[in-house]
Amino acid sequence: MKAKITRWFEDAWYKEMYISAWLMPLSMFYVDAVRLRRFLYRTGLKKSVRLPVPVVIVGNLTVGGTGKTPLVIWLARLLKQHGYKPGVISRGYAGDENQQPLAVTANSDPRRVGDEALLLAKRCDCPVVVAADRPAAGRQLLAENACDVIISDDGLQHFALRRDIEIVVIDGQRRFGNGYCLPVGPLREPPERVNSVDFVVVNAPKELLEGELAMHCRGDKLVNLRTGETQALADFKNIPCHAVAGIGNPQRFFDQLAAAGLECQTHAFPDHHPFVADDLRFKDDRPVIMTEKDAVKCAGFAQPQYWYLPIDAALPETFAEQLLTLLKDKTRGQKTA
Repeated sequence: MKAKITRWFEDAWYKEMYISAWLMPLSMFYVDAVRLRRFLYRTGLKKSVRLPVPVVIVGNLTVGGTGKTPLVIWLARLLKQHGYKPGVISRGYAGDENQQPLAVTANSDPRRVGDEALLLAKRCDCPVVVAADRPAAGRQLLAENACDVIISDDGLQHFALRRDIEIVVIDGQRRFGNGYCLPVGPLREPPERVNSVDFVVVNAPKELLEGELAMHCRGDKLVNLRTGETQALADFKNIPCHAVAGIGNPQRFFDQLAAAGLECQTHAFPDHHPFVADDLRFKDDRPVIMTEKDAVKCAGFAQPQYWYLPIDAALPETFAEQLLTLLKDKTRGQKTA
């Protein structure tokens, strides 16, 4: 039932399906509440915490996946290459408001920490802490690790944590959908919010607007869940496969496989779907190809024909240069403050 409701809303948001007029007042109320909340934080009427190191927010304006995780991984690696000691904070599984800060390792249970946080711990090679309370996550991260910069996976709307750099990621295929805020559209904030951030990154853009930066996610090798064996994605051309995705925009993954020449029967699941063995028990022994984020939840019941596609983000060199310059300025400003 939940999956059907989610699909209905996504059709309404992204496929120009007629929206009932009675929903529009709810969207207007939502926008007013968002603006009031930002005003309260901006004026100090609601408390906002400043951590002793720069904070970089990687977030989005829409509900669902846009490609933040590959960008966070890219960013963590970039900072390490330039001598920084980054750490990552994330909300973690299910957004449990009572959740205490929890350090994430490559062996953590995805049911406790969430699929994205576990993937970040495996790929970023830096400390990761999850908590619904972002300031608490940041404080624990700094208490237990010698980090000099924090990357917040998501959290653009979490104003309780002050930030030094904001990066918004946009899905290049779906962008802002119908352009309306929840519940009429997919936006968490009005679209003009992009005018106040430092960088706007578009994942797999059809076109770029002025000031936007292109990000492309690439992967050409599959990894077997059970053995760790790698095999070229091209080797699976013309072989009937199952493609599985429980991410914000499954079609982007399916299109990537189709562009590589694979012939897949596709199986879309809701974002963050808690996979169990029966979900992948098909009536044949064809290869099952999934995203890396889904793979971390399926490793415990992996079969020999299960494979996942690791991807890496590619961004313009100018973006790296601009970001590092801005971060250096922010770091210098904090030291002199």
